[in-house]
Amino acid sequence: MKPSLRPLEQQVLVITGASSGIGLTTALMAAERGAKVVLVARSDETLREIREGIEREGGQAVVVAADVADRDALEDVARLAVERFGRIDTWVNNAGVSIYGRLDEVSDEDNRRLFETNFWGTVYGSLVALPYLRRQGGALINVGSEVSDAVIPLQGMYSASKHAVKGFTDALRVEIEHVDEAPVEIVLIQPTAVDTPYPEHARNYMAEEPKLPTPMIPPEQVAEAILEAAVEGGRDVKVGAMSKMNTLTAKVAPSLGDRFSAMQAGRQQRDEPASRDPHGALDRPSEDGRTHGRAT
Repeated sequence: MKPSLRPLEQQVLVITGASSGIGLTTALMAAERGAKVVLVARSDETLREIREGIEREGGQAVVVAADVADRDALEDVARLAVERFGRIDTWVNNAGVSIYGRLDEVSDEDNRRLFETNFWGTVYGSLVALPYLRRQGGALINVGSEVSDAVIPLQGMYSASKHAVKGFTDALRVEIEHVDEAPVEIVLIQPTAVDTPYPEHARNYMAEEPKLPTPMIPPEQVAEAILEAAVEGGRDVKVGAMSKMNTLTAKVAPSLGDRFSAMQAGRQQRDEPASRDPHGALDRPSEDGRTHGRAT
């Protein structure tokens, strides 16, 4: 355990994107292990149900319905966390959404909305959290992706946003950890494809229902990496064998990486026509509450 980081059972964690998928899994595992959790998402009703479940199991949770693209709303989250629990030990910027479609087909409006959530939500969360984390030490954990280094076709703007998250996180780490020498660990988590409701929440421009290419890892594996970083710190943490392979290939053999990426274009559609609302959760809460995705 790093000197500036507390044992998990003594921590207060703020987790964005906490109403489903990786965020919800992380929140449930942290609460089960004794941490106090502050859950942030747009899905108000789902968050309330999650809080009730945590409290029934003896845990402590606060939930806040907020859009991470609203910096003032995140300032309110931080104040509420401190009012309720006294401090913030770890802040996890996890909220994110994707778009399935070719780059020359997706609207500027949808692309900007994706960046507001994935990139600016991470920026705002980081800058809001830092003054609180500096006070007694803590961890800032940003959830990137293997496509923070590699790319995937048909999710090009998602890849671009995760590249931006990595660039921001790396620069912030240098300023905070090395220039200021502040007692804050700044960690980038880079999972491979994860079995969550991510495809169903995505904006879909395709004629087919979207999916993630296999193999996928369970969200519990990513949550475990996040909670380990909350206690041990780190720099950039690749989660899953494919994340390690794809990020390495992108760095040492980028032309080969391009060819591997191109092979994923045909592996992101289900063998069924698109039938759900194509806008997904890009502009509205999902009110989903699931940790895992559809059965393949």
